[in-house]
Amino acid sequence: MEQETIKREAMEFDVVVVGAGPAGLSTAIRLKQLAQKHVIDMEVAVVEKAAEIGGHIVSGALFEPTALHELFPDWHVRKAPLQTKVTDDRVYHLISAQKKLKLPNFLVPQSLHNQGNYVISLANLCRWLGEQAESLDVQLLPGFAAAEIIYEQQQIKGVITRDQGLDQQGKPKTNFNPGYQLLGKYVIFAEGCRGHLGKQLIQQYQLDQHSDPQHYGIGFKELWHIDPALHQPGLVLHTSGWPLDHHTEGGGFLYHMENSQVALGQIIALNYTNPYLSPYDEFQRWKQHPLISQYLQGGKRISYGARAVNKGGFFSLPELTMPGGLLVGCDAGFLNGAKIKGTHTAMKSGMLAAEAVFEQLKKDGTGGRNLSSYTNKVKDSWLYQELYQARNFSSAFHKFGTLFGGAYHVAEQNIFKNKLPIHLHNKEPDYGSLKKSSLSKPIVYPKPDQKISFDKLSSLYLAHTHHQENQPVHLQLKDTNIPIRINLPEYAEPAQRYCPAGVYEILEQDGRAHFQINAQNCIHCKVCDIKDPSQNINWTVPEGGDGPNYPDM
Repeated sequence: MEQETIKREAMEFDVVVVGAGPAGLSTAIRLKQLAQKHVIDMEVAVVEKAAEIGGHIVSGALFEPTALHELFPDWHVRKAPLQTKVTDDRVYHLISAQKKLKLPNFLVPQSLHNQGNYVISLANLCRWLGEQAESLDVQLLPGFAAAEIIYEQQQIKGVITRDQGLDQQGKPKTNFNPGYQLLGKYVIFAEGCRGHLGKQLIQQYQLDQHSDPQHYGIGFKELWHIDPALHQPGLVLHTSGWPLDHHTEGGGFLYHMENSQVALGQIIALNYTNPYLSPYDEFQRWKQHPLISQYLQGGKRISYGARAVNKGGFFSLPELTMPGGLLVGCDAGFLNGAKIKGTHTAMKSGMLAAEAVFEQLKKDGTGGRNLSSYTNKVKDSWLYQELYQARNFSSAFHKFGTLFGGAYHVAEQNIFKNKLPIHLHNKEPDYGSLKKSSLSKPIVYPKPDQKISFDKLSSLYLAHTHHQENQPVHLQLKDTNIPIRINLPEYAEPAQRYCPAGVYEILEQDGRAHFQINAQNCIHCKVCDIKDPSQNINWTVPEGGDGPNYPDM
């Protein structure tokens, strides 16, 4: 259906924020705090593709409360969901399927010391931030997916939400409802890692022309209820090594939360080289190590999720502004890979964006400018300094491998206190790292035991994902022939392995291979958009409210 033939209702605001994660909600809250302080009426809307705030949020999560102290100094009184303080912090190197080595404190990078941090559910923190935003009269619009950007002479004017009630051919069904035009003097993009609108903006305005390519990992998480006798609230474990080889960067985590629950998961860098590697199966295998499985025996798995995470860091940051728009949080790539934390940095970037926008609107009431003051505020903040100190983290592993890269990182942080005048870059995009399947060794993974390790479909059930099946497929192929003609013979079509939800399959039909897309399985991780070696998959938003529904992730 041609967009120009659709009559759309327009809603006007001073500021439109795309995404109700920690960055977007912190942006909206800071804007309204400033408006209250200066007694100025300001309309702020936050549009969110999940059916409820927090529904698409998945993160470890260890939370550093630095930015929260600034946003709400009285967060204790407001009962922010920070219940479990870190009490014990351990780092292990897994030597093999049975052996481990606990790293002494002096060999643990300073960035992985977690005193003063909290084990939290980021989804629940976002729900709490949503409540704070509503109390400040921010208009929250969950269940509406921002699908397109509205431009006027290269200036961003707003977004259009996804049409509801289209069939697979894009034709209106009986329940068709056109998307809304959400217009703002400024539009702040806070979609999270690999935001599909943020990706477009970076390309269109060439915001990354002076940056390294952004680099990514795939992060898995499961929530378990374990035997109370094994539960140690505040215990934090991080691991490196097995089951990954010395050329594949990644690590695992296990955090003891409240109520006899543990959050556990693994992050695997998406610059891995073997097309036969299955990140999902590596994660399931990692859980079988005795260090991890000892806590899971007799326990019950409650939830499962996966999400791409930024890991490029300082050198991968794009320019942050364009006429009428700003990038915040993981849409820009503010995660600190050395700390394995991005919530406090995302929140701070949103707060700084809000301050820049507010100052401009207070000055002349108009929008559309390219706000260099936001960039300056970032450069003058602890956020910039923190990312600069971690600038070599990702590139060191790429350049030196996991063992020597880890040793370099320890030396740079613990011995030289981040003062080495060295800048390491990684110019190779993650999708370009795969070797041809003919040059790679197939990996045989053990079958899941359905007690500690599980198959994808049973995991998908715990992600509570749902999509209306009779709608346009939101996973778009630029060329439908590439999966079978190029990716299958050259790379054994890695999509059937890197996807953590069984979206992509190779099926035999009439003696010929067929590429099947099970879009209804998608948990919105964005890994296909990143890792496809032909860059042939474009992730777009489905109907608003569709996707996973994470309860406490």
